Amino acid sequence: MRHLLPAPLLSVALALLWLLLNRSASVGHLLLGALLGLLLPLLLRGLRPLPVSVSHPLTILRLAFRVMRDTSASNFSVVRFLLFPRLRKHQADFVHIPLELRDPNGLAVLAMIVCITPGTAWAEISRDRSMLMLHVLEVDDREQIVAHVKKYYERPLMEIFE
Repeated sequence: MRHLLPAPLLSVALALLWLLLNRSASVGHLLLGALLGLLLPLLLRGLRPLPVSVSHPLTILRLAFRVMRDTSASNFSVVRFLLFPRLRKHQADFVHIPLELRDPNGLAVLAMIVCITPGTAWAEISRDRSMLMLHVLEVDDREQIVAHVKKYYERPLMEIFE
């Protein structure tokens, strides 16, 4: 039954939503709602997140505090650039960061972390998941940026997800 209905609650919700949106409980709408409720979760099951078994809760806390610290520091840097543009020492640039992390959930969290940090305008993970390309507001030392991302974000995520 699990394979037939990958998300039974979603199936019921979709069918009911269809009926509510159409304001009709006719036989045609009932059948179409049931069909949508069954087919959509089946067609979209590849988009559902993989199950996660979280380990190392202390690592999760350390990572959360590191992200808050880095985001706060980055916020101050962005404000400094906006208020005093002449204090800018280095230009923005792209930095390529080789990745060891392979877990799809871990990669998704890594992408969210680097995207919420002010000063990073854009991030992309390569198709083969071996490289993170990150746009950084001020690039002085590429290797320092690579080392920071790997040490403070990638390694803890590997510990949590792999």
